Amino acid sequence: MDLSKAPSPLRSAGALQINVMNKTDVLQRIRDTGLIPVVRAESADLAMRAVEAIKAGGVDVLEVTMTVPGAIDVIAKLAATFGTEVVIGAGTVLDPDTANKCVQAGAQFIVSPALNEETIAFCRANDVAVFPGALTPTEVVRAWNVGADAVKVFPAGAVGGASYLKALKAPLPQIELVPTGGVSLKTAADFIKAGAMALGVGADLVDTKALRENHDEVITERARQFLEIVREARAS
Repeated sequence: MDLSKAPSPLRSAGALQINVMNKTDVLQRIRDTGLIPVVRAESADLAMRAVEAIKAGGVDVLEVTMTVPGAIDVIAKLAATFGTEVVIGAGTVLDPDTANKCVQAGAQFIVSPALNEETIAFCRANDVAVFPGALTPTEVVRAWNVGADAVKVFPAGAVGGASYLKALKAPLPQIELVPTGGVSLKTAADFIKAGAMALGVGADLVDTKALRENHDEVITERARQFLEIVREARAS
């Protein structure tokens, strides 16, 4: 498959009505918000409720991982429901075929825990923002050189957290980084001050236990708290 010549998924009739934001706008929305809530849930219903709770907290960016049952259908439903009110990403995308299905469903950016160059090539050919995962300086630079719009540093918390991100940014200021793994209410400010473009936030925000117990407001309040931390850290 020649990915550079792949037909644009954004030209399909179904996706055309959804993907009205271009890549530049998508990236700027993510930068402005400073958060990418990572939605992992045991069912499509819980995932939808998580998204609604996140949106109620003022966060207009989110990532639905492929580990959610029926994840692509969830993305399609979210895109149809919210349109450009929410920038929807697809996470845990490991190959270009999956990326294509996600974009067809309405995903506006693609995130992966690892570096797959074919997926990056697909996204570049179709003007879709892509954040591959990397950890070492060599991996980060390689991801950037082959076309990443930003690099997901994962698992950031396991290798030093904010201090590690700061160490990466020192020689690589031109590369935008999205730390994920170990980002919490306690560490968020330090990651922003270390130079993060945005924060990938999982269980500390998307509390599936709270969802199962019908306490969706817990997620809404945490979304507000994370936004405030990002604002204050940037202001300082």
